[in-house]
Amino acid sequence: MTESSPHTTSSFAALGRLLRYARGYRRQIIAATTCSIINKLFDIAPEILIGIAIDVVVNKEESFVAGLGFETAQEQITILAVLTFFIWAGESIFEYLFQILWRNLAQRLQSDLRQDAYEHAQKLDMSFFEARSSGQLVATMNDDVNQLERFLDGGANAMIQVVVTVVAVGAVFFVLSPLIALLAFTPIPLIIWGAFYFQRKAGPLYADVREKVGDLSSRLANNLGGIATIKSFTSEQREAERLKASSEAYVDANRKAIRISSAFIPVIRMAILAGFLATFTVGGMMALEGSLNVGAYGVLVFLTQRLLWPLTGLAEVIDLFERAMASTRRILDLLAEPVHVRDNSEDTLEQPVKGEVTFEGVNFHYPSSGAGIDDISVQVPAGNTLALVGATGSGKSTLIKLLLRFYDPTGGQIRIDRQPIQSVSLKSLRQAIGLVSQDVYLFEGSIRDNLAYGYPEASDEKIIEAAKTAEAWSFIEALPEGLATAVGERGVRLSGGQRQRLSLARALLKDPPILVLDEATSAVDNETEAAIQRSLKRIGHNRTVIMIAHRLSTIVDADTIAVVDGGRIVESGRHEDLLATGGAYAAQWRVQTGQA
Repeated sequence: MTESSPHTTSSFAALGRLLRYARGYRRQIIAATTCSIINKLFDIAPEILIGIAIDVVVNKEESFVAGLGFETAQEQITILAVLTFFIWAGESIFEYLFQILWRNLAQRLQSDLRQDAYEHAQKLDMSFFEARSSGQLVATMNDDVNQLERFLDGGANAMIQVVVTVVAVGAVFFVLSPLIALLAFTPIPLIIWGAFYFQRKAGPLYADVREKVGDLSSRLANNLGGIATIKSFTSEQREAERLKASSEAYVDANRKAIRISSAFIPVIRMAILAGFLATFTVGGMMALEGSLNVGAYGVLVFLTQRLLWPLTGLAEVIDLFERAMASTRRILDLLAEPVHVRDNSEDTLEQPVKGEVTFEGVNFHYPSSGAGIDDISVQVPAGNTLALVGATGSGKSTLIKLLLRFYDPTGGQIRIDRQPIQSVSLKSLRQAIGLVSQDVYLFEGSIRDNLAYGYPEASDEKIIEAAKTAEAWSFIEALPEGLATAVGERGVRLSGGQRQRLSLARALLKDPPILVLDEATSAVDNETEAAIQRSLKRIGHNRTVIMIAHRLSTIVDADTIAVVDGGRIVESGRHEDLLATGGAYAAQWRVQTGQA
């Protein structure tokens, strides 16, 4: 994910992107904004009533309220008391409403953003995940989304109410005394300039803060995932220092942002003081001279504070806004990541899938490294076994990734039962293929949950049958809780051989017509390898099997063995034929059997 430059993508541009994303919530946003506006109008009304009350006390039958038909001072005070009650009740009601609306909107929007970001990430190519750390992605989907939620919880309302305060109070000021209005509003351009100056300065700093959060999350995720390696190399202290360095980088990034926001408040306070003193002094002189009503003077003094003091919180609001918009850019940038392997078809593989696999002149190279395959052509008849052998990096696993459409070839065609795989849906394609890789991933949960991952509705009888076929049932049955045994995160409570057998059983329960084994026996002991080999002899009947193997002893019975070197198939045939040829396969066989 590429972080957008704060200099080219402003916070207001990010806000615009967010509003476009949230267009389905337009009614809720309008309702919440309306309640915020009405609440603030009610909030500033008591100051006006105080000034009117002063006018009643001073001028009695000649007061402003008397002109509305309430002759006695007692009647005037009574009507002001009634109005005060309704204003405070209205303020309380609309405060309740805007809090409910903004908070519910924040919860709904953050949930949808996280869900949409995750669902979009699932559609992205494997190259996206291979080029980015999981910690950065987790930070975007979790911490960044939460940062936006915090802004919507309170910051959005605060920004709206500051604008309403300036407009509403300004209107009252200009009605009562244009001169004092001019004096009171003199500091506001400085305050606004300071706010935008802070926004320009703070934008890049908060983008850096979000980046440092991702780095810290990535460091934590990597270290906790590799805790066994850390312990085995007694590297606890070194990793603690590296984590401390990442944490200090985050603290330092925050410190720079805080320095800007902290400097903003004292400057604004002095500007506010200038406006207040101008109103207080000039208005007082005008009241003494009789050119300004005493009640109006009271309104102006009280409203000056109501106008200017909330602006001291503007720095905090903008601080929250900048953090939220930095997070919003990261979230929306993730949502904007292009999907190259597109699922454009609703067609399915013709049923029943026989399992014939054909690679026709397939080309592919990884953009980052340039490694890949060139002009690969090989056919695997339905029910046959193809074994791919060759040095690490020769292109064997690339063929498997292309078959599963983790990537699309840049040239050539891959077919299953003569249907191009790009002409069928990804679901139809991948349901026809069972993958057992060297790096087994088990989800946290029970053995039953993991075995039934590709077939959630499977009965215990079918699960046990698959486990027996994979020669996993013997150790499952011996566990105190059997299928209910928790495997731990990534299966840490099981041995490597046990995890590998569960992975094979999981693929078998899916009952795919094509089974892919990507070095499934390279990291297991001899006993587990022998068990898996016995399993393969049973499950290979009436099923297409594509194997990648380093141990040539595991593939001697394959119908076709293809030797891949430098991204090309350099020779292929049966085991006996390749030995008789005396080429690369024969040389490797001699090395592994000690004949070299």
